[in-house]
Amino acid sequence: MSAHHARAIHLPRPAIGRRRAVRELIRTGHRWIGLSLGLVLVIAGLTGSWLAFYPELDLLLHPQRHAQGPVQPIRLNAVFAALQAAEPQRDGPWRIEMPRGEGTPIQARYYLPSETRGQHFAPLMLTLSPTDLKVSSRHFWGDDPSTWLYNLHYALLLGETGQTLLACCGILFLALLLSGLYLWWPRPGAWRGALGFKPNAAWKRLIYDWHVKPGVYTLLVSLTLCITGLMLVVPAWFSPALNYFSPITAGYTGTGSNAGIVLSVSAEQAVAIAQKSFPDAELRWLETPGAGKPIWRVQMRQPGEPSQRFPRTQVWIDASTGDILAERDPRRFAASDTLLAWLHPLHNGEAFGLAGRIVVCLAGLLPLLALTTGFIRWRHTAGGRKKS
Repeated sequence: MSAHHARAIHLPRPAIGRRRAVRELIRTGHRWIGLSLGLVLVIAGLTGSWLAFYPELDLLLHPQRHAQGPVQPIRLNAVFAALQAAEPQRDGPWRIEMPRGEGTPIQARYYLPSETRGQHFAPLMLTLSPTDLKVSSRHFWGDDPSTWLYNLHYALLLGETGQTLLACCGILFLALLLSGLYLWWPRPGAWRGALGFKPNAAWKRLIYDWHVKPGVYTLLVSLTLCITGLMLVVPAWFSPALNYFSPITAGYTGTGSNAGIVLSVSAEQAVAIAQKSFPDAELRWLETPGAGKPIWRVQMRQPGEPSQRFPRTQVWIDASTGDILAERDPRRFAASDTLLAWLHPLHNGEAFGLAGRIVVCLAGLLPLLALTTGFIRWRHTAGGRKKS
């Protein structure tokens, strides 16, 4: 054999060795990220599965909130009066959510209760029967199962510190997904075997398949949930970049043109004024005037908006004069505002209706499956090395 042929044979070996070293480094990182953060990811996934359907689950847990009797048209003036009568000591604004189905209650939030002052986020939550406007439940955010699970999902029950920790875990989860993709990526011609489950395979192979294949099939969903979750939990990390490419439109933060004057515009009049600007929109939320801020904020959903519960069509109305102080129209949003409007409905799946929510609910089970199968694989590998 000539020296030229010998060099041709031996030259690639260092490159092969480097690739193997890189692959082993990525495999080690993937393993220890998964084992270290697995419990956090399982918590985030399972709570996300619950939250994909928490309005319906809330009604199952609290049957007293079901509306009794035939559904009546919502009288907004009477709803506001009922809230003031139920909590007369509270002079701040209420946020009232319209019921979205038969049997569902009117929900209201009081964002600044003195009882939870100093907590990260703990508004007073009331539900009212739409038939007689009687209060059917009363609690503070975090005191019932769904809102407690929301705090666990959003901040690990640790407030802003938990949000930062969860964001760091989210970045590592991205690394986990991408490293797993790298380790799975098949050689040319091996795609069929890499994508399929082997029939009648040994249990070790089945564990491998159940660890890898579901993550491959749902990679796009997992990436979407991770990225949208990151942007929702720490928006300040992303706002400067979004503002640089496309300025973000801020909501109205003024106090109105006649702060302190007696209110002369009722709830129903405010909604009628707002709907003149958006005649095809459906009312979702109404924020009432409060002390020092005589402003109605009307939040509606126009056809085509991705979010069902939290749409972005908004009108601010002076409660003393009836003047429109500001409007937000998603049809005129720039790129950054459009992206922000899609984050929440993509994260909880409602952008794609019931099917999207089911997909998100099932995707929340994947971290538990991955941690369980990954732990079994790790223990088997560690046991084999110990025997060697």
